Amino acid sequence: MRPAKSVIEIWLWGGPSQLETFDPKPNASRDYNGGLKSIPTNVRGTELHEWWPRLAGCADLYSIIRSMTHRQFGHETATYLMQTGRLPGGGEVFPALGTVIAQAKRREYKGDLPPSVILTRPKGRFSEVGFLGVEAAPLVTGGRPNAPRFAVDGIVPPDGITSQRAKERFELLSKLDLWHPKKGVNATLVSEFDIAGSEARRIAEGDAAKVFDLSAEPSALRDEYGRNDIGQSMLAARRLVEYGVPYVTVNLSGWDSHKRHFETMKRKSGETDAAVATLLKDLKGKGLLDSTIVWMGGEFGRTPKVGWEAPWNGGRNHYAKCFSTLVAGGGFKGGCVVGESDETASVPVSRPVSPQDFIGSIYELCGIDPEGPLPNNVGKKLPILPPSTGGGRLKEIYA
Repeated sequence: MRPAKSVIEIWLWGGPSQLETFDPKPNASRDYNGGLKSIPTNVRGTELHEWWPRLAGCADLYSIIRSMTHRQFGHETATYLMQTGRLPGGGEVFPALGTVIAQAKRREYKGDLPPSVILTRPKGRFSEVGFLGVEAAPLVTGGRPNAPRFAVDGIVPPDGITSQRAKERFELLSKLDLWHPKKGVNATLVSEFDIAGSEARRIAEGDAAKVFDLSAEPSALRDEYGRNDIGQSMLAARRLVEYGVPYVTVNLSGWDSHKRHFETMKRKSGETDAAVATLLKDLKGKGLLDSTIVWMGGEFGRTPKVGWEAPWNGGRNHYAKCFSTLVAGGGFKGGCVVGESDETASVPVSRPVSPQDFIGSIYELCGIDPEGPLPNNVGKKLPILPPSTGGGRLKEIYA
């Protein structure tokens, strides 16, 4: 089995509910399932929540993990754990798996874009690069993918700025640079700033920026992804892995549904369902799914029991003891379910999967030894991951 070339991470920031996504409990009481139902998928015996019909129609392309588990109920610590496999502390801030994979594949990657790209804003609340520093920083695109043109004349513009206006801004910046020490204590910092600016301009004005020009895609395909920022971000992600970028993150916020949970989930699920299902089928159709890992999830799930009382008014709070994640492509089988939760999706009753198990499986399918040395240019001798705290890597769904 050849290592995966690229990874698309679909990060549902805030923690999506396991019951309203991939682990519905139609036989539980309304206090747990909200009175909503599940629907069958095209894989016999596997059901999803009723708000995910498009993904239900292509369940043979992905697998579901229903027994993810850890003990961190805060956004910051849970995100850090799910992204690094570690808890905060110990004097080191470790890089996220996207940064590690990008650095490990940097030599084989020949593109002009950075090896890690985030659509459209970083997760925040923790450093993606950790102690690796700014040299390992991803390209964060900003902008609105559903704008009339996400790229204009090869430029990736904020809010539709034309290439001519971008050029004029660069020229004005140069004219205003009256303080520019050539030596002394600030010289190194200024030099690094200049290098970063030159690199940004080279990318923005080069052919690589055309990857972001979604108007090059058929109108019908753009409609299928969804003419919204979520759908068009997924399309941009496909174009980025087609270009060869090793790690692409689509950061989708808004899943922290403490209050009026069901209204939030229904709205978010509709756009995300269409976009992700189209992404998987598009990757498959272009022969990219076998070489591209796609994973979707957040830092934790939501409390199984609904808070109907004020101020929650039908809300769910943070919950890390049991939640779900989707994986596809790049060496993962489709049509499988890993683990099982109890009758209310409160605890795993079989095959607990820890963040170390999950991240380690992605590393392994990318051809990276999870116990090997963490790639870095600062001389630190540290393993990529600490030992597993769960049932081990997901070898049962390796292709």
